[in-house]
Amino acid sequence: MSQPNFQAMSTKELRAYVLSHRDDQEAFYTYVDKLKAEANWVEIPPSGSVDDLKNYPEFLQRFSNGKKLLESEE
Repeated sequence: MSQPNFQAMSTKELRAYVLSHRDDQEAFYTYVDKLKAEANWVEIPPSGSVDDLKNYPEFLQRFSNGKKLLESEE
């Protein structure tokens, strides 16, 4: 059986492959490398409360789909 071309797969296809072939380390490492190359995540330090999220509007915007998640108290 021939090995799939992981580099040619999209991130979505590679994720599906990794989930169905959990013992394939080469596929897993290629998937992680692709995620790192895309770097489309928002990094924030741990928060002490939900109110701390107000300090990270880029994080909220990413997951809000245009909805206002936290109302301002003004």
